[in-house]
Amino acid sequence: MKPLLRVLTVGIVLASAVSAQAGRMSDAGRQRRADVARVQSAPESAPPTLAEVQKRAFDYFWRETEATTGLTKDRAKNREETPDTYSVASIAATGYMLVALPIGVEHGWVTRKEAYAHALTSLRFIHDKLPSEHGFFYHFDDWHTGKRVWDSELSSIDTTLLVLGGLTAGEYWHGTEVQKLSEEIAGRIDWKWMETDGGMKSDALAPSMGWTPEKGWLSTRWQGYNEALSLYLLGMGTTTHGLPVAAWDGWTFPVVAEEGTTVFGGPSPLFFAQMPAGFFDLREKRDRQGRDWWEKWRNAHLADQAYAARHPENKTYAAGFWGINANDQPDGYGADSPADGHNTGTVSPTAMLAGILFTPQKSRQALTDLWKLHDKIWGRYGFANAFNLQKDWYDPDVLGIDLGMMLLAVEDSRTGLTWRLLARSPTIQRGQKGAGFLPVRRARRSSSP
Repeated sequence: MKPLLRVLTVGIVLASAVSAQAGRMSDAGRQRRADVARVQSAPESAPPTLAEVQKRAFDYFWRETEATTGLTKDRAKNREETPDTYSVASIAATGYMLVALPIGVEHGWVTRKEAYAHALTSLRFIHDKLPSEHGFFYHFDDWHTGKRVWDSELSSIDTTLLVLGGLTAGEYWHGTEVQKLSEEIAGRIDWKWMETDGGMKSDALAPSMGWTPEKGWLSTRWQGYNEALSLYLLGMGTTTHGLPVAAWDGWTFPVVAEEGTTVFGGPSPLFFAQMPAGFFDLREKRDRQGRDWWEKWRNAHLADQAYAARHPENKTYAAGFWGINANDQPDGYGADSPADGHNTGTVSPTAMLAGILFTPQKSRQALTDLWKLHDKIWGRYGFANAFNLQKDWYDPDVLGIDLGMMLLAVEDSRTGLTWRLLARSPTIQRGQKGAGFLPVRRARRSSSP
């Protein structure tokens, strides 16, 4: 079934010197062996460890990436016994695959040589063959050929995720062709084209969400609170045809009281926080406007959990589950939020686990609680994308983008690997400078709440 387009928000041998450079990022060998041992020895009767959940998410990106194009499927069936005929790739899932490769190496799940070869195959295809316009790529593509499918849009946010994945892999394999290709792909993006609708809106600051050959520019733009922090930072860090600093300053939204705390914008799906948080460590930092993003992202999780606890009339929430998000639903794909009339009890296991960056005890408890449903939602790639106890519905699929957010969040909570790698990128350094991020103790505080 064709999922709803999510525009709303929605072999290579390395020189010894390269191996030494990447090796400096590696955890101690004892830690890698311990991770592998825990994964291999976890009994099926006991809740999985976070290492096991990570390993199964990594398996998705390793197995569901096409060998010749290096593109990663948008979704897959989670049960081995269920036939999987999906053949559509997502550029966002491909971006998360590129980040998953260093994580897999560090845990000992794949060799550095194997992972580098996968990254190089993907980036060569993206650089040389994947259809694009002004540096932006189509949201959904044929897994085998890279051809655009479903009349999907040139997606500004999904291109961002693809490029961030490439830059992260490039910093892991610093000084290699992987880094060269990833930086060239990032540098080709014409953000001014996306910001001004090809010059038709010369005064616009908020980029469009996308463009299609058939209908032109999408009417929706990156305004108001959403997941676009990554997009703005990447755009401002691009030296040719990048976004101006004024675009960041013009991206404003209110601070709203919800569930006993304050959040950006109002009730929102958790991926608004989890998507950028997996790439950027903004703890104890404020931007030029005085906004503490990490605090408000944490508050969004507290509000989500409080809302669920206040609604025991719904069987999902009565069982202690939370994680209201954008994910599969019993009737298709959709984005829910923790507000009355905007959810029906469908929750996202990956969102619950990715919350470990903000509410670690709640996420660890969720791991135990989710296991109680393992006969319905556990499979080869971990927990299903979504479920709804109120409607007795359990998703048979997993989604690459959601597994990616969870994989990065858990790894960042343990080692900070993705944060450290991406922070080395000059593009990202320029972007964060453009937003004026400074440690809280030095930042100019805003008079707004």
